Amino acid sequence: MSLPKFNNLISLSNNEIAEQILKTENEIFNLRFKKATRQTFKSHEIKKAKRILAQLKTLLSMRIEERENNEETVINQLIPN
Repeated sequence: MSLPKFNNLISLSNNEIAEQILKTENEIFNLRFKKATRQTFKSHEIKKAKRILAQLKTLLSMRIEERENNEETVINQLIPN
């Protein structure tokens, strides 16, 4: 399975992103647990999951920052200096 492209993640809603973040964090925990208990697993899956998690968190933080900037703009338009 190949890594998802960042452009594919943009189409997700904020709730879907939050669900994916929780799912990915759980997956990373399970992979690290398998590593610690010396169970068989594919080591590249840790790197893949960490990359996906970083992409999801980046997208979510970008959306939050954009929303805050929009709110500040609206407030500044309503209250003249």
